[in-house]
Amino acid sequence: MLVLSVTNVILRLTGITKRFGPTLTADDLSLVVNRGEFFTFLGPSGSGKSTILRMIAGLEQPDSGRIEIDGRDVAQMPPWERNLGMMFQSYAVFPHMTVEENIGYGLRVRSIGEAERRSRVGAMLELVGLAGMGGRNTALLSGGELQRVALARSLAPQPKILLLDEPLSALDERIRRAMQAELKRVHAETGTTFLYVTHDQEEALTMSDRIAVVNRGRCAQCDIPERLYRTPRSRFVAQFFRGCNVLTAETAERSGARGAIRIAGVPFTGVPMSEGQTWGGHIAIRAEDILADDPSPSTIGRLTGVLCDVTYRGTVLDYVFRLPDGQSLTATMTRRLACEIGSTVALSVEPDRIIPLED
Repeated sequence: MLVLSVTNVILRLTGITKRFGPTLTADDLSLVVNRGEFFTFLGPSGSGKSTILRMIAGLEQPDSGRIEIDGRDVAQMPPWERNLGMMFQSYAVFPHMTVEENIGYGLRVRSIGEAERRSRVGAMLELVGLAGMGGRNTALLSGGELQRVALARSLAPQPKILLLDEPLSALDERIRRAMQAELKRVHAETGTTFLYVTHDQEEALTMSDRIAVVNRGRCAQCDIPERLYRTPRSRFVAQFFRGCNVLTAETAERSGARGAIRIAGVPFTGVPMSEGQTWGGHIAIRAEDILADDPSPSTIGRLTGVLCDVTYRGTVLDYVFRLPDGQSLTATMTRRLACEIGSTVALSVEPDRIIPLED
């Protein structure tokens, strides 16, 4: 597990606020990023995540707040003085330059000597798997190869932080998955701090050391991927990750770190509840944690649901049930149930898999 260290913080945002007319794209945002982290801003379109990245880059100015890189406030500093690299969604590769000319462009701008420039370009070509392709015309490259050129060009000047604004969204699924693995490898080999923006939950979960889920310019929750996935704190975070049921529940009676609730009138005891947690009357249950038509004996409460729909997704099937109080519940399973649409099915879930939400 990644442990944050005050002495190892490379980026600190404090009270960052940004408005575009009536739209608030950053709302008193504060967080820290450790040196060498793969840190991701995750959120839906319009959540403010790209604007936050652009403020860090210096392409937008915050209305208020501090942006510190290595302890230095850079909020009013121009982009070229921040020693940051950036990868965009649209490659931004120069079509009139060769691969090696593209990679070396930033080094020439910084007046790096020819010998060192050649050395760095060669190292970058090796790093991103383009060795021997330095003289190639970029017009002849595939989308994945163009993204490798953009990655190498961004890393060649040895930036303190590499900013990546949805760089894989234009690629097809096969190439995107290959580039996800490539970015993870390059991050591990270089030790560069990666600051990544995406709306893709799976991409964020598979690549990141930590994720900040952004909603309307605020950080809804920031944590390591597994804890975000397994223990969301709010309805927004729970619903943002596909396959998470959010239900209304009743009667939170606590006894130490456990509580008793009722879902669709059925009591469940032993539900985990953090000390001091404010419970908002909603709970989350991952779809894969629900057992349907399970014949094994159980001492826990069992729900009943009417099967409304089945969706085949290759390795799994999604079963949608309507509970007696009208709420909808999705269960994800690898096996096909021996029941028809309209059948009443017994459903169960372990209390430890029920997640009380704060709102």
